[in-house]
Amino acid sequence: MTNPPLILVSPNVEKKGDEFGDLSTSLSETYQAALMGVGAMPLAMPATTARDMVAACVRRADGVLLTGGEDVEPALYKPGLPRSLRRTVTVTPDGGARDLREFLLVDEVFRQRKPLLAICRGHQVLNVALGGTLVVDIARQLPRALKHRRLDRRSQIVHDVQLTADALLAKITGELTLGVNSTHHQAVAQPADILQVTGRSRDGIPECMQLKPETAHLLPFLLSVQFHPERLANRNAEHRAIFSAFAQACVMNRDKNL
Repeated sequence: MTNPPLILVSPNVEKKGDEFGDLSTSLSETYQAALMGVGAMPLAMPATTARDMVAACVRRADGVLLTGGEDVEPALYKPGLPRSLRRTVTVTPDGGARDLREFLLVDEVFRQRKPLLAICRGHQVLNVALGGTLVVDIARQLPRALKHRRLDRRSQIVHDVQLTADALLAKITGELTLGVNSTHHQAVAQPADILQVTGRSRDGIPECMQLKPETAHLLPFLLSVQFHPERLANRNAEHRAIFSAFAQACVMNRDKNL
């Protein structure tokens, strides 16, 4: 790509940064490498919840990537959570600022019609921002489910996802069965009204979503996945193809609107 698409990436928030112990935003190099590996230019989103600043960042970007991290605040989708479940939740240590920032990002993406790729926490944030709900803790609420929190194999394939024939991810990868990694303890429960689940693990956990056919006109590209393709892209063509398709959609949408 002669003019690389600029991808606005929403980073994680760390409790204690290297400089003075302040709250710090952090962005794993794996996201950056996956994007640069397909000719895109990643740019970390600043730590702001100012609507005008969020809108300006999205306006300057060709696409938006929502990344992984800590849990979404349960009060946003399941008020009155029992204490036993609340104890399983670890939220971002910024008083809810990341949740708000990413809600604003989702809203601006739809308002400005920019391509969107959502990964892991991003997959969950997107669903909640659009009115869906989450499984708070898979092990407690779905005891017969697979062990999805495999941090020991975070960069390895640990289970398969079965894709529907009409899934965007199937078209991107050329596969109906995709091997994925798995590092999460929460999952999509009720999908948001405008989204459809197009891939599940064998225990039924939603692993992939996209816009429904009747809402597909809302964005030029939307792919939401529960796994971490950026950790597999350097040695797995199917996962690299996710970033390639996203970058191409960003270029096509940018060039169309010039």
